[in-house]
Amino acid sequence: MTRWIMFAGCAAFFAAAPNGVAAASTTAQPSNNSHVLRVCADPNYLPYSNRAGQGFENKIAELIAKAMGRKLEYTWASYRMHGGFSNFLALNLDAHKCDVVMNLPTGDNEEMATKPYYRSSYVFVTRKGKHLHIRSMRSVSMHAIKIGFEAGTTPETAIKMLGLMENAVAFHVASNPNASPRQLLQAVQDGKVGVMVTWEPAIGAFMKDFPGLQMRRVPSEEYAPGLPQVNYTYSMSMGVRKGDKALRAALDKVIATHKSEIGATLAKFNVRLLPNPRHFNYSNN
Repeated sequence: MTRWIMFAGCAAFFAAAPNGVAAASTTAQPSNNSHVLRVCADPNYLPYSNRAGQGFENKIAELIAKAMGRKLEYTWASYRMHGGFSNFLALNLDAHKCDVVMNLPTGDNEEMATKPYYRSSYVFVTRKGKHLHIRSMRSVSMHAIKIGFEAGTTPETAIKMLGLMENAVAFHVASNPNASPRQLLQAVQDGKVGVMVTWEPAIGAFMKDFPGLQMRRVPSEEYAPGLPQVNYTYSMSMGVRKGDKALRAALDKVIATHKSEIGATLAKFNVRLLPNPRHFNYSNN
């Protein structure tokens, strides 16, 4: 699991951002400037982020920078080009073009994760009034309708394990920098699929534009004796370079002291929060 999908690599983008937020050059040198918070973000991937600062990751970055007393600067680079999210991290965060990414799965081993700042899940999206009674991937209705899913995600693994691929269709929002997660909802509304199984934060902000649709959380399940439970709920953190413990500690402090503001910001984007495990060990360094 990497965010809600495997992202595609990265190409640099440059722009002057509004509202006093600077756009940092992607040729920026390593910086120890404690007065600046340098964030790598996608310039065109709502509801997460865009150049205009309209995504929920933009808003969280603004909140964090303000709480730290730092100026927010962006390095713009797409997640959805050749090489995936790992390549994005290598070419940007690891190359010192920025110091923070806003979307690292907690426990990820590629970088160093902060404490989780939200936890959410995959959901079933269906049309209201269809009475499909889909409560899990094993529901009887899953064998009778067309299933939509984003390629390369946890639901695809389950669909294969349960023998549902013949009745499923893959979507590729993750590999198309011009696509929007809104397309996943449109496919349900238009009847192209009967159910879409997708990462809730990716589509929550768009649900208001689709009043005829509804969501239900996908529960974790065991699909065969001896196999591990398939989990559909994940904690998300901010990420810093390995070894940058001072910055992680500073971010952790803000996350801990501004939980209500972070939660309120996420709620505006219809990101429904689930409780984090009581003994979750987030440290990966």
